[in-house]
Amino acid sequence: MEQAVVASDAFVALQQRLWTFTQVLTTKAPIAQTPKELVWALNKAKLYRYTPVVAAEDRHRTPLLLIFAIMNRPSILDLRPGHSFVEFMVGQGYDLYLLDWGVPGFEDRHLKLDDYALEYLPRAIRKVKAISGCEEFSMLGWCIGAILTTIYAAMRPDDGLRNLLLLTAPLDFSDRNGITFARWTDEKYFNVDRILEAFGNVPGEMIDYGAKALKPVENYITNYCKLWDNLDDPQVVEAWHAMNTWVTDNIPMAGGAYRQLIVDLYRNNLLMKNELVVRGERVDLGRIRANLLTVIAQGDHITPPCQSEAILAKTGSKDKELYRIPGGHIGIMAGSAAPRTTWPHIDQWLSARSR
Repeated sequence: MEQAVVASDAFVALQQRLWTFTQVLTTKAPIAQTPKELVWALNKAKLYRYTPVVAAEDRHRTPLLLIFAIMNRPSILDLRPGHSFVEFMVGQGYDLYLLDWGVPGFEDRHLKLDDYALEYLPRAIRKVKAISGCEEFSMLGWCIGAILTTIYAAMRPDDGLRNLLLLTAPLDFSDRNGITFARWTDEKYFNVDRILEAFGNVPGEMIDYGAKALKPVENYITNYCKLWDNLDDPQVVEAWHAMNTWVTDNIPMAGGAYRQLIVDLYRNNLLMKNELVVRGERVDLGRIRANLLTVIAQGDHITPPCQSEAILAKTGSKDKELYRIPGGHIGIMAGSAAPRTTWPHIDQWLSARSR
């Protein structure tokens, strides 16, 4: 009888764990909850201003504009209450803005890096200046967002950009060793034009699969084992649920920009060679004069450190810093250690350079 009770209790416990596991995998966690206001829009793009929580006289005067990748949701910057870079920076007194690129439709398949960097960004920046009342501004670009902010900074050095922060920036593709996107998309193995002919925009699921396939065991096995092993820890489950909600919310990438990324950058490294031409104008990285902070994730397999290092030697910035930190492409900003490491360093660097 006693053994039957024990077996019954074990079965009930297993049922509960399976139910929790399934719920976390099949439902969406509430993310991106920091209060904000829509202040501008163009096509699919939207500019948000986060509601200040610090008195006006105690805020940093120089506004900060956040730019994320064009094939992911920017909600990773505001993952969940108590663990949000956005929430942290608002609390530190920054006048904070976020440019959400939105989801490109088939009609947007010809959008290029040119359009994002020289059409959308300048208009959004004008709105930031108008609202903040400040002609100078700071800009933080993460991943592909770092490519766009770098192009803008080089082509519009006199527009008031005071501080440029680049996070895991995929800029230099001269080193093609190892298993990376740059090597996988070599023209010997990958026909980018066939992909674009078939889809117009590159499906988010295809990009997501490519990223996960760089570390298949970790992404398809270890990640889920970690969840199963920690189902009795509500904090771990909450964090895993929020991250999984973001990871599985895939969006497509505009075909024109994707082709430039593969052909002009990955294959030919034109940006780092100062040979990339955008709207008839050569992008000269030496024209960048803004104060520069480059943050590198030492364990990054999406953007290996070698892709982010050379930018410091290329720019004309007098004030520049390279900050290396343990962690991966997303973990350095959204992982458990980020509030103790990356976020405070960004704040310390930026606050000293924000009037």
